[in-house]
Amino acid sequence: MVGRRWKWTGLLLLAGVALWMLLAGRTTRLGIDIGMLGSVLLLGTTWLALYTVSTMPRGELEDGIAPGEWQAWIGTVFMCVATLYFVSKLHVFASESIAHAPHSRGVVGNLVLLLIAWTVLSRVLSARWSGQVQSDERDRDIEARAAGCGRAALMFVVVALAVTLGLSPVERLAWATHFMIANLLILLLMCGWLVEYAATAVLYWRDRRGAA
Repeated sequence: MVGRRWKWTGLLLLAGVALWMLLAGRTTRLGIDIGMLGSVLLLGTTWLALYTVSTMPRGELEDGIAPGEWQAWIGTVFMCVATLYFVSKLHVFASESIAHAPHSRGVVGNLVLLLIAWTVLSRVLSARWSGQVQSDERDRDIEARAAGCGRAALMFVVVALAVTLGLSPVERLAWATHFMIANLLILLLMCGWLVEYAATAVLYWRDRRGAA
């Protein structure tokens, strides 16, 4: 048990270093692209986590925590990483256009890698509960309430963007190219999903504490 705790601590530290490197972007040290190295390291850390989860004894992961809560926490972490990364790279979209966007394609590629890692990890966890009931009335109630939080957050940020674009003087909207606005809308969707996943995780956690 102690060895596994240290293993997860090491994986978290590796993921933190990988995230820092990923957010550093296209910084080069000793001829090495730090951002790309961070992306590879984060993907490798995810695969190590996948292997660790797949080899854990059945019941150790499942005890006390519902499948929906595990999925919610995973979604929160991955969406938080993706959103932070996207925000840190907004300046890239402001300086490029659709016709010529080599750096933007690199950002999208890293986001796709995160999405693949998230999807595979979710599938592995779902397989552990195969043949069991994974959703009941409580789960559906939590999902509905969390979805409401996500919609409210999405409406708020969309209205905020609309007000900013509508009320700002023209000379201050040089950054608002079609390419930039399109990527901002994607970022707002990601923010809505992040709030929904986080709300789901918190609602499960509060329900579990209340039942304890």
